[in-house]
Amino acid sequence: MLVLRLLNVVAPAYFLCISLVTFVLQIFLFIPSMFRDPSTTPLFSPALLHGALFLFLSANALGNYVLVIQSSPEDLGKGSNLGEGAEVVADWLDGSRSPGSALPSTHFCRLCARVTQRHDHHCFFTGNCIGSRNMRNFIMFCLYTSLACLDSLVAGMAYISAALSMSFANPLAFLTLLPHSISQFFSGALLSSEMFVILMLYLWLGIGLACAGFCCHQMLLILRGQTRYQVRKGIVVKARPWRENLQEVFGKRWLLGLLIPVLNVGSDYHRQKEK
Repeated sequence: MLVLRLLNVVAPAYFLCISLVTFVLQIFLFIPSMFRDPSTTPLFSPALLHGALFLFLSANALGNYVLVIQSSPEDLGKGSNLGEGAEVVADWLDGSRSPGSALPSTHFCRLCARVTQRHDHHCFFTGNCIGSRNMRNFIMFCLYTSLACLDSLVAGMAYISAALSMSFANPLAFLTLLPHSISQFFSGALLSSEMFVILMLYLWLGIGLACAGFCCHQMLLILRGQTRYQVRKGIVVKARPWRENLQEVFGKRWLLGLLIPVLNVGSDYHRQKEK
């Protein structure tokens, strides 16, 4: 438990550091290098278009990241809103009642000491549990983080291609880039800044693919009306049309949530149906 609590603090700091390094490299290294092309007009230059795209992706990723943290599950002091209230929370704390036994799809997390309605999982990179209140923002955070990493990957490859006078037309060139760069770095033929960018390329690729895969897996669960916690515990859910499952999570303003970070309104549909 101590290791998990430490990870719950270190992982968000690690994510913020990676985000800061990515922003600095894009603004002060990749984008200025694109202004060297005199054949394009300033209005439609690759630097401005790429800069606008990167800022859009970064703003959505960071905005949804903040909303995931702000739209946190219920605190223990608000247990009275969960039916049996403080008695349920007390049973969870002393271990006499298993999580989810009294309230379906409700889970008490010992890491953040909060109760989550429609619990999915605990995200260490946000230091928060993911449930009905922040599921939509969490999916948007994963989506835009993946796109921002892949965008940085393409810009970084273009920078390395120009700096080292090499071509990535052959797919094997990227796979062999790291071992060749390490040997050149220790021989003094490669600058430390270029070596750092090459290491970041593989980091962006890993984070981008991981976030994209996790986002696709989460969308499949939403279409089926399930959460990861329900699948892990073997909880049977009532079958519903996939359109209702999507609307419950993304709400009626789903298109607005794709363009700008907005609060999760996915529970509005569920409340209207109960009324």
